[in-house]
Order: sequence, then C-alpha cells, then structure tokens
Amino acid sequence: MTALIGNRLGTAAIATALAALLLSSGARAQSSGGGLANFFDNIFTGSLSKDNQASPSGPRPGASTQAQTAPAAGSAPPPWSGEDGASGHPLMTASAIREAAANFDNCVASMWPDAARRNISQQSFQHFTAGLEPDLRIMDLMDSQPEFTKSIWDYLDILVNDNRLAKGREILAKYKPQFDAAEKAYGVDRYAIASIWGIESNYSTQMGDRNVLQSTATLACIGRRQKYFRDEFLSALEILHHGDLRPEQLRGSWAGAFGPTQFMPTAFKRYAVDADGDGRRDVVDNAADLIASTANNLKKDGWQPGQTWGFEVVMPKDFNYMLADRGKAMTMAQWEHLGLKRADNQPFPRPTDKAYLLAPAGAEGPGFLMLQNFRVIMKYNPAEAYALAIGHFADRLRGGAPFVQPWPRQERVLSRAERLELQQLLAQRGFYRGTPDGQLGGETREALRGFQASIGVAADGFASSDVLERLRGR
Repeated sequence: MTALIGNRLGTAAIATALAALLLSSGARAQSSGGGLANFFDNIFTGSLSKDNQASPSGPRPGASTQAQTAPAAGSAPPPWSGEDGASGHPLMTASAIREAAANFDNCVASMWPDAARRNISQQSFQHFTAGLEPDLRIMDLMDSQPEFTKSIWDYLDILVNDNRLAKGREILAKYKPQFDAAEKAYGVDRYAIASIWGIESNYSTQMGDRNVLQSTATLACIGRRQKYFRDEFLSALEILHHGDLRPEQLRGSWAGAFGPTQFMPTAFKRYAVDADGDGRRDVVDNAADLIASTANNLKKDGWQPGQTWGFEVVMPKDFNYMLADRGKAMTMAQWEHLGLKRADNQPFPRPTDKAYLLAPAGAEGPGFLMLQNFRVIMKYNPAEAYALAIGHFADRLRGGAPFVQPWPRQERVLSRAERLELQQLLAQRGFYRGTPDGQLGGETREALRGFQASIGVAADGFASSDVLERLRGR
C-alpha cells in the first residue's frame, strides 16, 4: 500500500472528487507516463524533481484517469477510442495495441512459468486467468493529456472539507481500538492513517470498480509499461492464490490499486499484515488489517514517531526564493535566522530539525517547512500537492486550524498550450534545456527562476500568467 515510485498507481477518491470539476472545465486528468504525479505536477509547478517523470515505475496513474472518464450513473464505460496514445510511444500506436490485444491469450499463458516460480499452483493460475480479456479502454486512460488543471488551492478545497472531516472523526472513534493498536505497534500517527484513508477512497466509498487482475493483465501484455505491470499481475495472482482476498474484493483503479488506502499488488506483498490473526491480510474489508498495514507502510518508509509533517511559515518580503528547493534543507534555527516564522506565531519545537522550504504558489502564497514525515508521505505518493493535502487533513482531524495565509486565488491556471508556450519561450531565452511537453516540473521551475532573477522579480518558479506575459515581452 505505498505510492513509492513503482509501488502504487491509483487514487479513486481523488479522481471522483475532481471528476466534475475537471470535466466541467473541459479538462482530462493526466496519466501520461507519471500518472497522478504528473497530474499533481500540473496542479502546481515543481511537485517532482524533473519534468514529465515517466519512468516505468512512475506513480499512480489509476486515480487521475478515473476522473476523466467518470460515467453517468448506470451508464456503461466508454470503449477504447481506437486512436494512437498521446505519448507517442511505439507500443501505444493503435496498430500496436490491436496487435498486442490479438495476442493477449498467448501473453497471459506465457506468464505461467513465472507464476510457478512464485509457488502459484497451476490450478490457481488456470482458474483465475480463465476468461480474462483485455480492457483496451485502459490505453486511453494511460495516455491522456490534460488541457486544463486545477490550482493547488482548489484541490485542497476539494479534499479537505467539512464533510470529509466529519466522516474522518467518525472513523477515528469507531475504530479507536484498531488505531490504538497500530499506533502502539508502529509509532505512526493515527491522524495520518485516517487522512490517507479519507483522501484515497473517501473512507471506503470510492475505491474503484475495475477488476484488478484484468487491468494488470491488460497492462502486462499491451502498451508501454508491460515489464512493470507483469510484476503487478503476478503479484495479484499470488494474493488470490494465498487466499488473502477473494476475487470480488480485488477491484480498484484501472492501474490496479485497490482497497480503502489503494494498495498496488506488489505493495500489498511488501506491507500488508494480518493484524487480527485470522490468517488473512484483508486490507479491503478488515479495519484492523487495513489500519495496521497502512501504518506498517509508513513506518518502513521512515516515519518519525511523535513528529509532525511540517509547518506553515511566513517569509520576509525580501526573501530569496532560490532557497525554496527540496535539495536545500536547513535546520529550523537556520531558517529562523533567515527571517522565517511560523504562521501561528508558535516557536519551532526542535531547532535542530532539518526541513526544506516549499512555496507551492510562489511569493504570493503561503510557505511550508517540510520535515522527514512529509518526505515519508511523498514516498506514499511522490507529489508535493498530495503530501500537503494529507498532512493538512491530518492536522485538521487532530483539531488544528486551517492554513493562516491566503492563497492567490486571483491567479489563473495556465492551459496546456500556454504551458508549452512558456517552456518554448524559456528555451528560446536559454533558460530551459528540456523538451517542451506542457508538464511543469522541477526543470521548468528552475528555468523560471533563472528568468525571474534575470528581470529582477522574486525568483519563486511559479508559472503565473504574469510571468508568461513577461516572457512574451508584453
């Protein structure tokens, strides 16, 4: 159950929550290459270390794509478009997809030797793969391109709301013994676990309804990430063979994430635990197993017991935003020396703690000093927007207040065409050396900072409409 790159690929609740907003604005949720992380990368600039992170182990495309295709109640999901994928990958052309689909049965059968090496019986293999057919609609979901995205503040408004907070408090009370046990055994904050549960699946009400075995088999045999999904498919077979979950429980996002906290099959193998001793690791319907497994994931990723994820901070007016970089961690005392203060005027509890500064809306929005536990949340999903939502929601469940400083809600989110233009103009001026693709990641942020510094404005790396106009020379 981790979103560590290569482990998790889905977030059904986020997708459902964003669906109406995305579709109403003509947007299609991003899932090309880096999936949900790229989608978050478009929500605010620089959530990843580099632009368009699209490695075979990229994070969680599942959820973001559910948003783009959310059908009306009672309607059938749309079929595959029959078109080439937007990524341009040779395995995502329409002809390559059709050819691979025609060979689907042979592809699945060819995985029997690997299954046998995992101690899956031939009877189980034949039983669980019988009648499997490819779900080609996944090819569209895997390679979609967004025209518009939501701002970080709109995204937080959607996920951290009064209804979800009320439900979260009910969950914390209802399963208090299970949270008590997990907190004692793993040292992980119950509010962080409850926050992940709430944001991933809206407390088990929006987990996705695709057959995980069918989805992972499709992706193991068709498209540009077959090697990665072959492991996910075989791991799903292991789960069923061992009897931890029943086939009807193994339903989730198009990329194979399942359950209230959205495990990928490989992550299930790594982190799932049988907390109540019933012989099954049921992270779908058993609250004890679900809570403990989520806690185990965070603990193994380096969670620091008794510590928070970070602090909202106020920066001085003359602050050097070149320091707002994940690679430039300093102690709290050093940040204080530079003029940073907590937004609630409270002291930093441990001056020697190291943190990096995040300014997701640039100089016009709030800043945040991010500690070790924020980095752990990012291993769950490597997007700073996601981790910020998880941390803030956990604080609110604990009884904390909303963020103190306002967001620059007057700012307009750039369209994909404008994002491409921005990168092209930065490249023309010698600041951007990547390939313009409309994905505003860390490379674009660094280029923006360079341009902003050259014209004497705050080098915050924020892709605003104003900086685009300045690049245009207007």
